[in-house]
Amino acid sequence: MSSKNKLLIFIIVTPLLLIMAGGLYLKQNLFSAYSGKDTHFHISPGEGFASINYRLKNKKIIPSARLFHYYTKFTDRINAMKAGTYLIKTGSTPVEVLDTLTNGVPILTKVTIPEGKNMYEIGKLLEDAQITSYDEFIKLCRSDEFIQSLDINAPSIEGYLFPETYLFAPETPAKEVIQLMLKEFKKQTSKLSFYHDLLSPHQVIILASIVEKETGAKWERPTIAGVYLNRLRKKMRLQADPTTIYGIWENYDGNLKKKHLLEKTPYNTYRINGLPLGPIANPSLAAIKAVLNPKEHNYIYFVSKNDGTHIFTSTYKEHLKAVDFWQRNAKNRKGKSWRDLKQK
Repeated sequence: MSSKNKLLIFIIVTPLLLIMAGGLYLKQNLFSAYSGKDTHFHISPGEGFASINYRLKNKKIIPSARLFHYYTKFTDRINAMKAGTYLIKTGSTPVEVLDTLTNGVPILTKVTIPEGKNMYEIGKLLEDAQITSYDEFIKLCRSDEFIQSLDINAPSIEGYLFPETYLFAPETPAKEVIQLMLKEFKKQTSKLSFYHDLLSPHQVIILASIVEKETGAKWERPTIAGVYLNRLRKKMRLQADPTTIYGIWENYDGNLKKKHLLEKTPYNTYRINGLPLGPIANPSLAAIKAVLNPKEHNYIYFVSKNDGTHIFTSTYKEHLKAVDFWQRNAKNRKGKSWRDLKQK
């Protein structure tokens, strides 16, 4: 074979080999199936393509970040990925992954945050629902830097995690969960005037959290708010059991004992004057309104009637009488529970 013919064959064959090699490379990298288990992949609001691409490669969902970038750019979908959490199934190719992230419907889980839950209870609720990590959630709730970035002047985010039913994506970063709940808090309270002759706006939330925990009877909230405001004006200690419980939360077994009432913590209102260090729960809008618009009266005491409601009194003598009747008389306690309370 002459040199001329060899050159001609080389000129013809080489491009074909390159095309075949390129095709094989494309097949291996664009149409190779993800071999891991079904997994969730979360895209944060505002997250750029470079970050998404890096994480896809890091989680071994795609074999080549460079080719995925070229393909996404070629199909004009660099900015088409939507925030949310998506299910990436075993066997998905990079082409199918891109289709999922641009055209798929994000996974959402309905989670109800009940009124009066504290951040520890909410964190467990969220972790049980596979929304976010309990440890990450609590760490951020206590992070001075993060709290300041939210423009909240408090030792924790407690009190501002608004109780509501939310739609969360699985494996959502705790930061986004907290921001969403705070956004709901601001939305729900935006029309309220937080002006109070005795309390700052943050102190309103502190007292509202106590009111929320003290009664299961919604109609009692303004009355109980009035009791605590009367005590504050008289420089009396609040002596609220829920504040004591919050102060020992990590070691509390559900049984409040006398020794707990004697333990001095920044939250135990049997041992400290005024309000506790911060909110002890996340109050409802109704509890906040109760503090801003309390019922005016002379009551400074109240005692449980064992059914979720209370008897209110103005003097210590009347209070002791109520304690004897409702708490020390076994007949008045038997068969009663706040769980049987019917709301008006």
